[in-house]
Amino acid sequence: MAPNPEGRRDTTKDHLRLLARVARMYHEQEMRQPEIAAALNISQPRVSRLLKEAVTRGMVRTVVTLPEGVHTELEEELQRRYGLRDAVVVDVEDFQDDVIPPLASAAASYLGVTFTGGDVIGISSWSETLLATVERMPQKNSQVADRVIQLVGGVGSPEAQVHATRLVARLANLTYARPVFVPLPGVVATTTIRDALLQDPGVIDVQSQWNDLTVVLVGIGSLEPSPLLLSSGNAVSRADQEELRALGAVGDVCLHFFDAAGKPVDSGFDQRVIGIDAPTFRSVGRRVGVAGGMRKLSAIKAAIEGGWINILITDLRVARLLCPESS
Repeated sequence: MAPNPEGRRDTTKDHLRLLARVARMYHEQEMRQPEIAAALNISQPRVSRLLKEAVTRGMVRTVVTLPEGVHTELEEELQRRYGLRDAVVVDVEDFQDDVIPPLASAAASYLGVTFTGGDVIGISSWSETLLATVERMPQKNSQVADRVIQLVGGVGSPEAQVHATRLVARLANLTYARPVFVPLPGVVATTTIRDALLQDPGVIDVQSQWNDLTVVLVGIGSLEPSPLLLSSGNAVSRADQEELRALGAVGDVCLHFFDAAGKPVDSGFDQRVIGIDAPTFRSVGRRVGVAGGMRKLSAIKAAIEGGWINILITDLRVARLLCPESS
């Protein structure tokens, strides 16, 4: 199959994946349609339609036949092994080392299905994958979210502010939601400066709204900062990297670093971050992490083992290494 130069994932494959998931839950796991609707965050009438289509397509016989390129069994193993609410596994072999386009297309499709109304969405502003995801999302036909709230400060270089504003504003526009921005840097020089800035009335208002979040969308960072973060003015300095590495850090979510077991790393850097605090973040019901590639394997594993995310969208190679017995 020739690579898709625009990195767009075949929407038919996403639909087939959903068909397979619903069919297995109903016919093999004996779940009732209301339970399936609640588990997948879709309506019960849609569950009924999908079950009928699965029969029409010949997917439901005595067992569910998975279409080529759909990895439902591996997704379910990820859920069982790590206690995830959901998992999406994406083929990326046509894209060589650049896993962002297919991951972003899969994430855009997943979010398009699971945003059904009334959500308060939080989004990290320092993820190339999330930016690509939002760029691929279609405009919704009606309002499916109340607010889209920035989770980490965005002011740094001028390019950084444009990136953060663009990401939050575009997702808000697509979902007919109200955008809420953090008008401060993601990282400041000292804890004293951070504490002073957090007393600003505008920031206090954003902090209070983080308690309303129903779903958060984040990338998963490795210890080495991405090119996007490096160019932002909010990057982790070499000295901070050395401290974090010495403390055992392997990755981060919203600039909160954790070790290989997913436990938070108490560092000086963490005391200078302006963004959602870890307890508030981890209390959100749906925490969607979109990340892939071998460079991030240890960070992804730690993020799910530590409960930083409970919905994972990743590539097939990473998923197989996370569940080696299923390979």
